Amino acid sequence: MKARLSLTARLTILFSLSSAAVLLGLGVLIWLAMDSHFADEDYAVLDDNVRLVRKIAAEGPMASLPQRLGQALEHHPGFVAEVRNADGQRVYATHGFDFGPAQATAAALPADRDTFAWEQRGQAYRGLRAAAQVPGAGALRIVVGMDTALHAHFMHAFRQSLALYTALAALASGLLGWWAAHRGLAPLRTMASRARTVTAQKLDERMPVEAVPVEMADLAATLNAMLARLQDDFRRLSEFSSDLAHELRTPITNLMTQTDVVLSQPRDAAKYREVLASNAEELQRLSRMVSDMLFLAKMEHGITLPSAEPIAVEQEVAALFDFYDALAEDKGVQLRQHGSGRITGDRLMVRRALSNVLSNALRHATAGKPIMVTIASRADAQEGAEALDIVVENEGETIPPEFLPSLFDRFSRADKSRARPDSEGTGLGLAITQAIMAAHGGAIAAESAAGRTRFVLTFRARREPDTVRA
Repeated sequence: MKARLSLTARLTILFSLSSAAVLLGLGVLIWLAMDSHFADEDYAVLDDNVRLVRKIAAEGPMASLPQRLGQALEHHPGFVAEVRNADGQRVYATHGFDFGPAQATAAALPADRDTFAWEQRGQAYRGLRAAAQVPGAGALRIVVGMDTALHAHFMHAFRQSLALYTALAALASGLLGWWAAHRGLAPLRTMASRARTVTAQKLDERMPVEAVPVEMADLAATLNAMLARLQDDFRRLSEFSSDLAHELRTPITNLMTQTDVVLSQPRDAAKYREVLASNAEELQRLSRMVSDMLFLAKMEHGITLPSAEPIAVEQEVAALFDFYDALAEDKGVQLRQHGSGRITGDRLMVRRALSNVLSNALRHATAGKPIMVTIASRADAQEGAEALDIVVENEGETIPPEFLPSLFDRFSRADKSRARPDSEGTGLGLAITQAIMAAHGGAIAAESAAGRTRFVLTFRARREPDTVRA
């Protein structure tokens, strides 16, 4: 497996290369500026010498011009000059210097350019060509040049110094970059250290949001939110495992006890039938519980709706009223409906959600008090569309406020001891209802105060005219 560089190493290399590139670019810019400055100085000196040649040629006779030029120009180190007359004959030339390359380079220049450079015997020269009109002598052609060895030596030394300084600066920048990156990433190492301490038994560890830089605070806050969700999910999973074991233990214990008692001695056929009928009830309860758990598992894994069709909610509520009419009459409870509306969804799932809430209201309603189901449309400001609320309200025992947040959890019951023999529920009905609402893009909420409990199921819907049915 190819070794990967650490973030500190990557930042160090990047910082070093960036620093070296910036310093090298700055050095090259300075070098070009210095070379241009030296060239300007050299051409300025050559121009001064051209003016000196013109002045000397204008001050005396042509016959003494070579002597006078020699006296004026031979004391300039590194300076060479050649003067020719209009016929091309040499009037003056620096002793011992070959002007052939200089003249060839000057002859190839465009008419609008007088400065040039050439190399000769390993030396670099800068040159200038000019013309002079001398009274009584005619036109003169002047070529002057200057050896750039001194400047070249300085530039060579400067390049060496620049290379050495760039290398040292890059090394120093790398060390500083490593120190800055190592120090700057210390909060990440702290977060990693804390993350390593997180276990199933220790999920309350959190990242230091206030102690990290602003750029890492968002990451720390996101990790803390993730840990909080994991802690809550783990807690709910632990509670679910405990509740599931408790729910399964009761019917299984009943089955085993009744079976052991019946098998302890011979019984008549009627007794066996009675025990088998009781066992069948417990088995049906187990089967219903397993089916509900499988349904919840499918819903929570994001399955799509089996079908989607327009549903008249008031008709579904009326059908449920007919189904629960005998039970409501037995408990002395009246079922009332107000309003109407239409939604789009799976008919069987919607009916199951309504049935779960309505059966829950029937179990806990006070005898002689009505159960009211209200269907009403409203504008949903958050979703930017219309919503349909189905409110199921009954009078009965108030649900404790501390229990409301966990009301829709699996096996959730206000009576934690589960010592209610008259309850036929498994504690999964409201959890299934919440999953059905989520599958339809809706929500369910519960309120309970002063002996009145309200469940509100919210769907997206179209407005329908209200009707009253009692």
